[in-house]
Amino acid sequence: MLKRIPKVFRNFYFITTFSFIVWMLFFDSNDFITQYQMSAKLSELEDTREDYQRKMEEVEKDRKALMGNTELLEKYAREKYLMKRPNEDVFIVVTKED
Repeated sequence: MLKRIPKVFRNFYFITTFSFIVWMLFFDSNDFITQYQMSAKLSELEDTREDYQRKMEEVEKDRKALMGNTELLEKYAREKYLMKRPNEDVFIVVTKED
């Protein structure tokens, strides 16, 4: 029966190399499927990081604009945090969304 298998496939080095490749493809903790999944996750996280960096730049730009203009700072405080002057009343109008 061994005579029917080509000599190349009975070679010790071929069997060892083939076993190593099979092990690395399917059984190792760093197999190709896991590597692909990790690569996809890394790409997704890098995209998320870019979005957060873009948002941070916008917030920093807005912060510099607010700190340089007191009228804009007052408007922001009134709208965002519902702050008011001592002699004012604030009315909040809530619209019903369907």
